[in-house]
Order: sequence, then structure tokens, then C-alpha cells
Amino acid sequence: MPRLLLWLFLLFRPSCLIAQNSVEVARLRLRELGNEELRAGSVSLLKSPQEKYDTLFNSVLATKRYIHVEYFWIADDSVGGRFVDLLAEKAREGVEVRMIIDGFANHKSENSWTANKIDSLTALGIHTVLFDPLRFPRINHCYHRDHRKIVIIDGESVVTGGMNIADYYLTGTARSGQWRDMHLKMEGEVAGCYERVFERMWQKVAGESLDSLRYGANLALPGDYVVSVVNREPLALSKNMRKAYTACIDAAESEVRILNPYPTNVRMVRKAIYRALRRGVRVMVMASASNDVRTTPDLIAVEMKKLVRHGCEVYYYEGGFHHSKVMTVDGEFCTVGTANLDGRSMLYDYEINAFIFDRGVTRQLNAIFDGDLTNSEMLTLKEFKKRFSLVHRVTGRVLTPIKGLF
Repeated sequence: MPRLLLWLFLLFRPSCLIAQNSVEVARLRLRELGNEELRAGSVSLLKSPQEKYDTLFNSVLATKRYIHVEYFWIADDSVGGRFVDLLAEKAREGVEVRMIIDGFANHKSENSWTANKIDSLTALGIHTVLFDPLRFPRINHCYHRDHRKIVIIDGESVVTGGMNIADYYLTGTARSGQWRDMHLKMEGEVAGCYERVFERMWQKVAGESLDSLRYGANLALPGDYVVSVVNREPLALSKNMRKAYTACIDAAESEVRILNPYPTNVRMVRKAIYRALRRGVRVMVMASASNDVRTTPDLIAVEMKKLVRHGCEVYYYEGGFHHSKVMTVDGEFCTVGTANLDGRSMLYDYEINAFIFDRGVTRQLNAIFDGDLTNSEMLTLKEFKKRFSLVHRVTGRVLTPIKGLF
């Protein structure tokens, strides 16, 4: 009888018990959450703003049928102007060009594509709409922002990641110094998933239903890269991104590396990090010593102190503002995308991340992390008070209860 019971258990055991390593566990969990797992024929990391813009602009120039753009912010400066010029050039060639820009991010800024400039883009053949522009006094328009950065080329490739389109990525800023960030280009059927995400948003903001068969991916052939696309939408998929991060951290067996510009962490992700530390997993978090928002470093400091107390290795990058949104697990898989580890991205905004199950891509990201460690300082409880004055420590604690609004 015991042998029979054991045999029945092995035959009918839950699928979650069959998985033997972190990759299998994470892939299974992401599928259970309803995220599409697709294949990519190629995955290219774009490790600098210059590399991102060169790749993006060349991809636009190579377009033959259509370009779909969804961006948080495209500046009306030399880099943004070059991008618009290229889109207009393709439109004159007969390429269909559609663009969604977040209305709040581009509200009343001299170098943004504000509502009164949109007509000029349409006149160039770039069918442009603003997502949920700010309308006083309805403050609800400030909450759910379209924070994605997506460019889909002919349904065959997608360029996405953490970078907006603006000069300051190349020139830096007085407050933040030199900007660092991470983007990627993927080819193959994975582009179709990003296309479907764009189509849902286009229907929402433009009122036009696009034919998925016409605009879907052309390269449906299997590729070598397994990619799970995690899309966050308020209400419909509101918990998807934080559940995805939590699932991957919970799957970790040996190491988690997190690089994020705003790692203030929501409760679900923080608890997953604590669980990993209790399991003996090495968790390394890299934050930026400089930032583009005045009060955010104070909020991050409070969170980093909590992590250090639980045994996490926390590093402050000193080479400028690291705006990358990256995580690697066990040296086996990783994520690159638009989501920050803060309340805005996890609780309110529209976001999208690629979870890439490839050791080679993960190895590249870990090499970048290792290189940045040489320009970083490790945070200890002893050093905490030296780095953050009493005023900053108090500010961080006072703002912590409402950090989801930042």
C-alpha cells in the first residue's frame, strides 16, 4: 500500500512540485499568472543611451509597413526632434505611423509634445494621441500614467526598456549627473505580444480598433530565447507586475541582483526579499547616490536601511544616475523593462517588462552590475547616518506612508 500511494503521488503530483530549479519554477509561476511565454529570434541589450538611439533610429529607417510607438515622454529637443523627423520621413514613404504619448508627463513643458503641439505631429503624418491628458480639477488624471516605452517595427521587432527619448540621456543634468539606463531590442514572435498591448491602449485612447491579423508579428517562427512578457494595466492586471517580481524572487536558489532607480519597494516585493534572505539567498540591491526627484533619495534610504538590517547587500552607485530597471536571478534569467520598484509602477502606472530566460543575456547584465560595483559604495548601518543627515532621515520617515504617490 505505501508503494502504491507513493506511485500515485509521483504520477499525479502537482506541476509546481515537478519543477526542479529556479528557471522552471519561475516560468511556471509566470504562466500561472496569465503572462504570455513566447520565443524571440534575437535579444540585444542596448547598454547605453547612444546605443539605444542608434538602434532605434536605424530600426525606424528600415521600416516597411508600420511603426507603433507608445512612450511616457518624448522630448521636443534634438534627440526627440530627430526621432520625429524619422517618423515623418517614413510616413511620407507610405508607412503607417501611430504614436501614444503620456498626457501628464508632457503637460505644460517647453520641450514636451503638449496637447497644443499634437496637431503639428498629425500634419506630418504621425497619427498621435495623448494618453489621459491632465484636466483640472480632476486629480485622478495624475494617478494612472502610461509609463511604457515601446516601439514596434512591422510586427517583427520591438525596442523597449527604461529610457525615454531626450537629450539629457546623452548630456546628463546638473542635478543627476550622467544618466545610465538599459534598453533592449527583441525580434520574432515576442513582438506580437507588445503589439497586442499597444492595440489595447490604442483602442482606449484613439477609439480605433486595429486588426491584429494585419498588425501582428510576421516572424512567428520559434526562436532560441524564451521570453515571458509581463504587462501591468490598472484594474485589469493591477497586481501582475509585483506578483511577477515576487514569483521570481521566491524562485531564487542562490542569488538575486536588483538594479533600480527607485527601489522603495511595495510590501509584496519586500516580503519576497526577506524570504529569500532567510533561505540563504544572496540579495544585492544597487541604488543611485544621485536622483532626478528631490525627495526620492530620502524614501529610498529608509527602505535600504530595512534591507541591510535583514542581511541584504545594498550598494549606492556613485557614477551618476542609474535609471536602469533590471533584475537577475541565479545567473540564469533576468528582467528588463519599464517598471520601477516603487508604488507608482507597482500600484498605479501602465508598465511592461520582458522576463528573459537566457543565461547569456543574464551573464551580460551581471557583468554590467559587477563593473558598476567598482564605482559604488556598500551601505552599512554604521555608514547610514554618515550618508544621510538627520533632516533627510526624518523626511524619509515622514513621506514613507504616502510613498506610493511618488
